[in-house]
Amino acid sequence: MAELVFVGCYTGDAGNGTGITTLSRSPSGSLREVASLPLESPSWLVRHPSLPVLYAANETADGGVTALAISPSGELSVIGTAETGGAHPCHLAVTPDGRFLLCANYTGGSVAVFSLTGSGEPAARTALVQHSGSGPVADRQEAAHVHMAVPSPDGSLVSAVDLGTDEIRSYTLTSSGELEPLAVSSLPPGTGPRQLVRRPGTDLAYVVGELAGTLITVREKAPGAFELVASTPSTLSSVKPNLVAHLELADSRLYVSNRGPDCVTEFALDDAAAVADQPCGANPRHFALVDGTCYVAAQSEDAITAFTLTASGEAELRYYPTGSPTFVLPVSLP
Repeated sequence: MAELVFVGCYTGDAGNGTGITTLSRSPSGSLREVASLPLESPSWLVRHPSLPVLYAANETADGGVTALAISPSGELSVIGTAETGGAHPCHLAVTPDGRFLLCANYTGGSVAVFSLTGSGEPAARTALVQHSGSGPVADRQEAAHVHMAVPSPDGSLVSAVDLGTDEIRSYTLTSSGELEPLAVSSLPPGTGPRQLVRRPGTDLAYVVGELAGTLITVREKAPGAFELVASTPSTLSSVKPNLVAHLELADSRLYVSNRGPDCVTEFALDDAAAVADQPCGANPRHFALVDGTCYVAAQSEDAITAFTLTASGEAELRYYPTGSPTFVLPVSLP
């Protein structure tokens, strides 16, 4: 079985990456570059749930998404592209049944839906919903900025996290791929919500507040409708500013990357209490947990950094150079 890590990055005026870098991961967890595919600012990557297909959000002013086939050897090849209908797409998700691709257009302030063919190619844009509004942080919340569009576990709903309006807007996803308004959930002003992750087997979910530097616990009181349960600082560090980036759930733990303090913070899920901060390199964006190792896209470090998860949060940091990384996607191939 081949263990690979695909890395997306910023290119051109946005960064000094080249596209998608493919790294081989050894049994010890070390990484080695094996290939690179030129692509324009593929800042977010997601894999199809059942097909050997990868999708990349091309975070540009024009807004695009690229579909790529993954060969048995791990080589990537472009099989389709589509315009997202909004500027700077920053997040993608595929519905659990593999029928639709969801896209969050950050600067465009909109949510797009694409139908997918049986081979995973984008067929048509079936929906484009425009958000409007603003928030109290003048330089970041002057307009709607959708940062994530996440499907519910059964794929029937889409919840769009809007950093610009401090809202979670949920929609019913119809069988034809249209979005019908369902619920609007408000978060504390100035939160700047970036991501939403549901806790499996419960009615709880977690939101990272990029602008407020917070980790927020919410309860899904009805499908797509969320109410505030608790809020806590997203790190033990007092370094400001802190622009929270990514969160991951792993068993009874939750991990959050913090830009400014430049660390990944571990939380105990049951009481949402911060346990430890792990230094992880400059400007940590996305990260992934694999077999007890955390791989971090340290954008301003021009490297993927890696450390072993420990109880103390003080692990040795390893560096794997790559230009302006923004996303880390581990993939196991037969």
